[in-house]
Amino acid sequence: MPIHIYWGEDDFAIEKAVTVLRDRVLDAQWISFNYTVFSPDQPDAVIQGLNQAMTPTFGAGGRLVWLPNTTVCQHCADDIFAELTRTLPVIPENSFLLLTSRNKPDERLKSTKILKQFAVEFREFPLIPPWKTELLVQSVNHVAQAVGVKLTTRTAELLAESVGNDTRLLYNEMEKLRLYAEGSNKALDVDVVSRLVKNTTQNSLQLAAAIRTGDTGKALATLTELINASESGLRIVATLINQFRTWLWVKLMMESGERNPQAIAKVIDISNPKRIYFLQQEIKLLSLEQLLACLPLILELEVSLKQGAAEISTLQTKVIELCQICRGS
Repeated sequence: MPIHIYWGEDDFAIEKAVTVLRDRVLDAQWISFNYTVFSPDQPDAVIQGLNQAMTPTFGAGGRLVWLPNTTVCQHCADDIFAELTRTLPVIPENSFLLLTSRNKPDERLKSTKILKQFAVEFREFPLIPPWKTELLVQSVNHVAQAVGVKLTTRTAELLAESVGNDTRLLYNEMEKLRLYAEGSNKALDVDVVSRLVKNTTQNSLQLAAAIRTGDTGKALATLTELINASESGLRIVATLINQFRTWLWVKLMMESGERNPQAIAKVIDISNPKRIYFLQQEIKLLSLEQLLACLPLILELEVSLKQGAAEISTLQTKVIELCQICRGS
């Protein structure tokens, strides 16, 4: 009864983990018989999946039943819970049940508790916050080692700055570097990485910095660069949300009288307390009211884009409004 539960916002990392599990479980010649995916749009997808997991495998290898984007760990009807209780203990050893979701399982639910009880793997795939540079560099080095690319300390940092927490982009850029360096045992230098890897996350942070200073011209120019580089509007907004949320937390702590960098870093989950000084300097000329006004506007921008608003004009309008708030006009 091997049950695997994956969740988190890093969709690409989940996709890779699913591929690894699929390749390990299934025999290539029998995939069409032993691999089943039940879409959450299908009626009774969970019950169908459980029934399929009980079906004996055909030919060689094991069976894999995948329930993608399932909500069984967020809310679970009584009939589904009853089926979980009846089926999970008796799933065959060579039949693998995989559940994936972007949302964290609610461990208060009976369905989550019983799934966790029988799961051999209960694993989160979170996106690394853009400001956690140490973790981003660790991720770059891990992928470089997996792909077979040699990096210097500086090139690893440059890659982390360039791709941020976009795991899919990191693998794509790393594969490009691998092809470039094929046949060479030398570590790639900064010049090579700068020429081959596009820098989008850093520009998004530069956009946040331009907005913070109220420099509308620079902010719009940076936004144009991002759009021309085919950067997703929602990724731009995600960086803005993270950056302004961090600035707001630091300002709130400062306004409350907290001066200890370690205490502030602990509250806002920053591993390096020395970074707090620089954050404080960045928002020195901004008031708490300005930051409080900015974040809802960025969240409103995110909602508009998700609802299908025209991306370029919506981004430009909101960037101008944000600059006006930060400029105090």
